[in-house]
Amino acid sequence: MSMNELTRRAFLAAGTTVVTVVMTGANKVNAAKVVPGKISPNEKLDVAAIGTGGKGGSDTDGCKDENIIAVCDVDWDRAARTLSLPHFADTSKFVKYNDYRNMLEDLGDEIDAVTITTPDHTHAPAAYMAMKMGIHCYVQKPLTHTVAEARLLKNVAAEMGVVTQMGNQGHSGNGVREVTEMLETGAIGQVREAHVWTHRPVWRNQGRDTPLPSRTQPENLDWDRWIGASPWRPYGKGYCPHDWRAWRDFGGGALGDMACHIMDMAWWSLELGSPTSVRARHGGNTGESAPNWAVIDYQFGYRGSRPPVKLVWYDGKKNGVQNAPSLETTGGIDMVAKGRKGFGSVLIGDKGRMFFSRSGTGWRITGREEDEVKQIEANTPKTLPRTKGNYVEWVNAATGNGHKPLSRFEIAGPFTEMVLLGNLAIRAGEPVQWDASKMRSTNSQKANRYVRREYRKGWTL
Repeated sequence: MSMNELTRRAFLAAGTTVVTVVMTGANKVNAAKVVPGKISPNEKLDVAAIGTGGKGGSDTDGCKDENIIAVCDVDWDRAARTLSLPHFADTSKFVKYNDYRNMLEDLGDEIDAVTITTPDHTHAPAAYMAMKMGIHCYVQKPLTHTVAEARLLKNVAAEMGVVTQMGNQGHSGNGVREVTEMLETGAIGQVREAHVWTHRPVWRNQGRDTPLPSRTQPENLDWDRWIGASPWRPYGKGYCPHDWRAWRDFGGGALGDMACHIMDMAWWSLELGSPTSVRARHGGNTGESAPNWAVIDYQFGYRGSRPPVKLVWYDGKKNGVQNAPSLETTGGIDMVAKGRKGFGSVLIGDKGRMFFSRSGTGWRITGREEDEVKQIEANTPKTLPRTKGNYVEWVNAATGNGHKPLSRFEIAGPFTEMVLLGNLAIRAGEPVQWDASKMRSTNSQKANRYVRREYRKGWTL
């Protein structure tokens, strides 16, 4: 299948329906329609990996008990550490590519599932192509680079019947599931406020117009393919391999880095859905880069009997001090004091406050007696399935041995949309009223410019 056959019409249709794309070559639509009927529950998945350096190492490690038959990367120096691991020792068992489009065209009929661990701007084009071929997809967070891409991937996953999972690994931990169950029983009463913070960004190139001076392009980096669908520019170390998150054409700043991890508990447990409005305060950003600090107010309406919720996101440092909720908000607990620095969240209910860490291993309720908290914990029913991890949950579902992944695109798509609306508000420079059904702002044409993006010729979606 040629990427030229995947057109921007798919994105223009993302808010309503999914365009059916005519495909050449291998077509696995019928096989994927019956999930997981492609293989027997006792068989292993034939997996391909798109992106193996950095985080790609842990994503491929999560699938090491399956058959990894192909790997794709644009920088084999970065990939070397992963490919030195024991499950890659037999090089006759997998094929190497430097272009995922060629890999999927050549091996699409042989691949059951694919992991996508690349900078954000590559997620949607790769996942869209794979899903249209009936291939199950595991995609790192944030699911996509734009709101329209998130909506599209959610729709295509449903259309194709493939098994999907977003890589916000904490979502599969017992801690976040236990807390979600406790809050469902009214552990802290009705919640009307949530506050989430991170010390990110921690990279040097955020808040700049151009990257810091850098060395010559590495010999084994295919820069043109790394750029992919984004506008071409000369290589700079400030873009790749690490600081790409700082640049709007490739990542989403601190929000894109951490929000899908640490907003997760609040969004999931409170069933927040899509906000009605978003307002951002920020500083240090440029036309090319995300801000050095931001405070973003998301406002959510009624969800059944649940009251409206204001969720506030804090990132970076303002005047040299980390952004975080005030002592008044947290009930006197200093969230950037030693031992608490970095990230976390607090939900404010009418019966108490729930503090939660990203890992899910640490939670705390204040404002209620210790015996009450123990009773809440002991008496909360386990309504959510438990799993041994994000990868296991996805693989088990794809092989017919487990429940639907709880960060599947049906859930991860709307969650990613919500997160990315913060970046829309930053770029708009004005409050954004949001109509989720129409996937557009009702008051800000500036915000509407960034719901979708343009794609470089040859990489069109």
